[in-house]
Formats: sequence, structure tokens, C-alpha cells
Amino acid sequence: MNKRICVIFTGGTIGSYASGDTIDLSTDNKNMLIELYKRQYGADIEFDELRPLDILSENIQFNDLEAMAACLRAVNKSKYDGIIITHGTDTLSFTSTLFSQIFCDIAVPVVFVSALYPLNDSRSKGVENFAGAVAFIENEKLSGVYVSFRNDFENLHIHLGSRITVAEQISGRFSSVMGVPLCEWTDDKFLYSQSPYLPTKEEISLPRKPYGKYDLCKDIVTIRARSFLDFSYYNFGQKKPKAVIIELYHSGTVCTAGEETNVLKFIDYCRNLGINVILSPVDSHARVYASAFELKDRCILAYDMSFEMTVVKVMLALGKCNDINAELCSDNFFEKIH
Repeated sequence: MNKRICVIFTGGTIGSYASGDTIDLSTDNKNMLIELYKRQYGADIEFDELRPLDILSENIQFNDLEAMAACLRAVNKSKYDGIIITHGTDTLSFTSTLFSQIFCDIAVPVVFVSALYPLNDSRSKGVENFAGAVAFIENEKLSGVYVSFRNDFENLHIHLGSRITVAEQISGRFSSVMGVPLCEWTDDKFLYSQSPYLPTKEEISLPRKPYGKYDLCKDIVTIRARSFLDFSYYNFGQKKPKAVIIELYHSGTVCTAGEETNVLKFIDYCRNLGINVILSPVDSHARVYASAFELKDRCILAYDMSFEMTVVKVMLALGKCNDINAELCSDNFFEKIH
């Protein structure tokens, strides 16, 4: 019996068409991805198609995410060996991170695929990424949320949806936290990374508790640590968020010197307004720099997970009126780096 896969199309570059110097959503080539796949890899897979939205991923709104989630929720999982979701690269890491949480117990593999270039561009690896997702669903039979992506000059990688990070600047390369993908496609088989940071196939195969009902809080401000960042520009006198999440330097630090650049003063300002401040990412096993000694006593630290996962967990916690620390300590789909 042929394998059967449900494909949920949502737009993005992989669903776009290049014309001259412009890239936009394709209106006349809706089936190009599957047609190209069949032409290159054969027609022994049965595909059913769903199109809940058609959008460039940088423009995704909350209602679009819910439309995508509702579509996935409504799929009869017992009919399919797996589900593929096409998605734009710009916000791929956020959506896959979110879905790794709210669909942590899903019974079939859900694999996101993207492309840096439209399918009619010779540089595009969209069909390869799609083929990698198909092969993963065919051969590995692991439930949960994943991303299939091939960077230039590398084999195709399968990433845990809970660990993929934002694309590298300019190059668009994708990687996982700690630089370790779950596995790579080589010699017509998946070779799993031998890393203590990753769960085993046996651990991934164990049943997981459902996440349950959720809501996303939109009242979030994210700030990325940069040299000479002036926190005084963040004035919440007229409109204040429920949380501010600051992305730290790789060493778990941010400036604690000076006046306007001093994060400790900014944290105190936020606390006086009743705003939660969360710092991420933080390695729980690393030595603490002297400049960071006072941070843990003044705010919430997000340990051992990506910044993208921190944002998702805070939005989920505040959306459900749950304790932020408790949400950050949870490990729903191997997001915690042990």
C-alpha cells in the first residue's frame, strides 16, 4: 500500500514565483511543488492537499497562526503516515517552535519545509527539502514536530521543531541549538547525530502528555543585546507590555555598566511598572560572569533553551495566566538542552 501524506500549504517563498527582480506568491502554479517532486522522485506517494492560507511568512498575524493550527488539528491523523507543512523561512523558527509545544503529543510526524528561493529559481532547494520530509515520514516513523532543510554545501538535515533557530543573517542557513541537528540524509538513509545534547529515537518514541488548551499573549516586547544599546528609549508610560524578553550575548551577559546602557536600571524600571523581565538564553551549567551576578535576583532567567522557545513559552504562559517560571521549566518536546 502506498504511503499517504497530507500537505498543508501556507505560502512563503516555497509557494512563490520569481519574475524579474520580484518574488511574490504564485497564483498559477499551486501544484508546482508536488509536480516537481513526482517528476524527480516518482509517484508512489499519495498526497492530499490543504490550503488554509497563502501568505508571505513575514506578514503572518496571530489569526493566521490559529488558522494553520486549526487546519492541522482537524486533519484525520489516522488516514496519514505524516503531515508536511510548507512555510516561509522568515518566521519558520517561531511557528515550528510554537507547534512543537501545542502539538507535542501529535501521533504522526509533522515536518515543516521551506525554501530560500522560489521553485522556478535554479538555486532553490525547496523540492529537496520536501523530498527529505517525505523520506523522513516514510522511513523513521517518529511522532512530533520537525523541520527538513538543506543548507548550501551540506547534506539535508532534520531538526527538532523545538530546537531550530532563526536563519543566519544574509546566508539564510538554518541550524539547531548547539549546532546539532537531529539527523542528516546521507547515502539514502538518515544518520542520527551522536550527541549527548539530543534525545534518542527511543526517547522520542515515548508517549507525551498533550499540551492542552492554549492562548498566546501578544503583549510582549523583545530586545536583543547590542553594543551601546540605550534602554532609556524603551518608555512604557503610555502603553506597557506584560513582559520584556531580552536576548543575551552567547555568554549569558548584557551590559550592566553606565546609565542608559545599564540593564539593571532598565529591569528596575520595568519591575516598578509590574512588567516581567525574562533573560534568554542562559546555560545553567556555565560559569557566571561577574557582570551578570545581580541578574538572577532581579528577573526571570530562561535556562537551556533557544531564545525562540523562550518567547513562545512566555506567550503561552501569559496567555493562560500561568506562572512563567513553571512554563520555562517544562519540557514538552525536548526543548531543554540537558
